[in-house]
Amino acid sequence: MERVRLSFPADDVVHRHPLTVRITDMNYGRHLGHDALVSLLHEARVAALASRDLHEWDLGGYPCVAADLAVQYQAETRWPDALVVETAIPEPGRKAIGVYHRILREADGATVATARINLMLVDPQSGRPVVVPAGVRDALAGAN
Repeated sequence: MERVRLSFPADDVVHRHPLTVRITDMNYGRHLGHDALVSLLHEARVAALASRDLHEWDLGGYPCVAADLAVQYQAETRWPDALVVETAIPEPGRKAIGVYHRILREADGATVATARINLMLVDPQSGRPVVVPAGVRDALAGAN
């Protein structure tokens, strides 16, 4: 199977979030585990949205859910490495917000991983996707 490399949209970076690999983030291979990486991405994403006065549980009156997640690893990282998670959010689609993360090891600037998550806003009553509200689009556009 051919691997398609995720392209990080550097021009759309809205936030940089410092994190440290915790000892509890380590797996049996003695490096950052996948489950821990997903949690670190979530923390960085929440901080990036908060920097625009947005919250995952209320994006223009709607909560969001993860529709999909892609992660590509480029380097290992271990406790107690300091990391910086860059979050980029290009212009949203009609019903989805693509959020990209690039995790950098602070000591040498190496890219640890690149990730993309697509967020869908849903109507809490029907559970169906809704159009991304103009206020959310405006808040995100103000970040670029």
